[in-house]
Amino acid sequence: MRIGELAQRTGTTPKAVRLYEARGLMGAVARAGSYRDYGEADVARVLLIRRAQALGFRLAELGGLPALDSATGWNAVGQLIADRRAAVAAERARLALLDAELAQLERELLQCDAQAVPASAAACAVEPASPPPPPPSRPATKSARTNPPRGFVARV
Repeated sequence: MRIGELAQRTGTTPKAVRLYEARGLMGAVARAGSYRDYGEADVARVLLIRRAQALGFRLAELGGLPALDSATGWNAVGQLIADRRAAVAAERARLALLDAELAQLERELLQCDAQAVPASAAACAVEPASPPPPPPSRPATKSARTNPPRGFVARV
């Protein structure tokens, strides 16, 4: 089949297929004269690339795809998937912590609202379950310590 049919069957564009080839993700593509001649294995390969992209992989990470016909290729892709799953687990843990902090803030705001009087933040605050992580430290420059931010207007 020609590149247009491959693109249509895989829901991509001929330009994307050429990019996959240029990046070495398609392996060797047969030629019929000056035309590329794609087969069912190429359809499966493009569908695999598109699925990997939908799962967040970058094309640069998919270098093991041409070697899928070997145990080494399968091991490389398996490691890539394991690494991605570990990154997803770390992100889920980060989001769970963020959700807990948001719930804590919500409880504090509800407590302030229940008091129905103006109160200081300290009076409304609920004891946090755990201290929030410290912000990343950045070295302060002299100009940042002595000069106000741009656009800052001091009111007197």
